[in-house]
Amino acid sequence: MRSLNLALEGEPTGGIAGWATSLVETMGGPGAGLAIALENLFPPLPSEIILPLTGFAAGQGVLTLASALFWTTLGSVVGAVALYWIGALLGRDRMFAVWDRLPLVKTADLVRTEEWFAKHGKKAVFLGRMVPVFRSLISVPAGVERMSMPTFLVLTTLGSAIWNTILVLAGYWLGDQWHIVEQYVGVLSKVVVVLTAVALLVFLARRMKPASGRHRRS
Repeated sequence: MRSLNLALEGEPTGGIAGWATSLVETMGGPGAGLAIALENLFPPLPSEIILPLTGFAAGQGVLTLASALFWTTLGSVVGAVALYWIGALLGRDRMFAVWDRLPLVKTADLVRTEEWFAKHGKKAVFLGRMVPVFRSLISVPAGVERMSMPTFLVLTTLGSAIWNTILVLAGYWLGDQWHIVEQYVGVLSKVVVVLTAVALLVFLARRMKPASGRHRRS
């Protein structure tokens, strides 16, 4: 197995890139899979670094392209299943109990969320695997709602395979310019976070407005 020396390629040797490089150099494909499994469990670990870097490693002969795609997809599924079972262990009753203690939210909101997931859950799990941040979080409600495990595995595998293939191939084709992928996907991640924050603020504003109105009338 060839060594992937990022320093010789003018790339950073520390941080997440250095950590992922060490895993791939030491373990090959399984190392890449482990990195992506951990990325699913800890969303702050960015797939936009790990996947293109794995593709770059495949282009350098550290591992084969087929191995890169197989192990990263397997890692995505393993991480997603772990989060699914966290949601399943939490369960509907505990979710409602926790939700009932939160300020500015109503049980009816959670009921509507359940109804939405029952109607659109399959699309959410499949497409959510290709959206930064949500690619990890979507597994938890799937577990809470006890989506059929075979269905969850198929949708997660397909969605993960598409996302992983795009980013791994990008790193493979871009070579030592693999970090360009991080820049573009990083922007997408920031957009998702901002839109989520805006949606949360709108939700909180709507919840607080009626309460403020009642206070003024009193």
